[in-house]
Amino acid sequence: MTTDYQSSGPKNSQPRFSGSAAADPFGLSSKRQNARHRFHFVLLPGFSLLSLVSALETLENANLCSGEALYDWVLCSIEAGPVASSLGMPAEAGQSLDDCRDPSDIVLVGGWQTKELESRKLSIWLSRHARGAVRVTGLATAAFVLADAGLLDKAPATLHWQFRDSFREMFPEVELSDRQFVSEGDRCTSSGGVSSIDLFLDLIAQDHGQAFAERVAESMNYGMIQEVQRTISAVAPVRTRVRNPKLAAVIGAMEQNLEEPQPPSVLAKQAGISARQLERLFRSQLNVTPKQYYMQLRLRRAYFLLTQTQMSVLDVALACGFQASSHFSKCFRNAYGTTPAQMQRGG
Repeated sequence: MTTDYQSSGPKNSQPRFSGSAAADPFGLSSKRQNARHRFHFVLLPGFSLLSLVSALETLENANLCSGEALYDWVLCSIEAGPVASSLGMPAEAGQSLDDCRDPSDIVLVGGWQTKELESRKLSIWLSRHARGAVRVTGLATAAFVLADAGLLDKAPATLHWQFRDSFREMFPEVELSDRQFVSEGDRCTSSGGVSSIDLFLDLIAQDHGQAFAERVAESMNYGMIQEVQRTISAVAPVRTRVRNPKLAAVIGAMEQNLEEPQPPSVLAKQAGISARQLERLFRSQLNVTPKQYYMQLRLRRAYFLLTQTQMSVLDVALACGFQASSHFSKCFRNAYGTTPAQMQRGG
């Protein structure tokens, strides 16, 4: 089944709720109400359906709340036609890149793959159109595409925590933000999933004011969730759930020193506690020793680098603090039941 997510705006320009524009209940100026803003969504192979629908539902709810077609959108792809999502459900892209003429607001929708995102045609198209006041947004892994096209040289970016290590290895010059979304200027990114809602609510607030954006959030039953989202970091999901500040500080130090692991005694001293106290904290709250948890972090990073980048097994081993590839392979196999080379081949 192919899903059609094309906006109804271009097909039906009549207000959804007659009379709401005249009443202007949410403080929208008539100038902005009558100015329709178009987004060109470019669906990348294996795009995140949740990221796409979250963005489109937010825009559609803005239209419904205003009673005007404030926003519409067009779905595009490198070549026109159905594009398979991360769930295998295809969405129909009505335009190819060649059909997208003079876009003013481009949204690249990535998914959970990075190796399949390379496209010379897309990079050339972005270089041609991402100029001047054209805004380019990357959802989920689309930050890789923006960085590869040189669009993040002067702008910070964010993305899902599972891809941050791989991104840093590939684009060390790009500043990574800890926020769920970045929306300053003409380069915007989100960490994927429902963070697309937060990003597009922010874009709506920039266009029509914070009060209207809050009304849109309420119409989606998202008001309370939005408050929680504002407190969540895009990194370190375990660390954000740890309540003990000493333990959280040690975990943060481990995450920052995966390439050159620090002894537990050094980490404990930095946190202002004894090695024995550190051992007790890890056992009581995470049910592992500090060394075991550190190894889990390093091997998890290795897993993502092997599956998300083109790095060699040796380079991955060194990036994760292993001096010998044989020791790395042994530890990796004990954790995942396969060798790094087999994992890289998809076997």
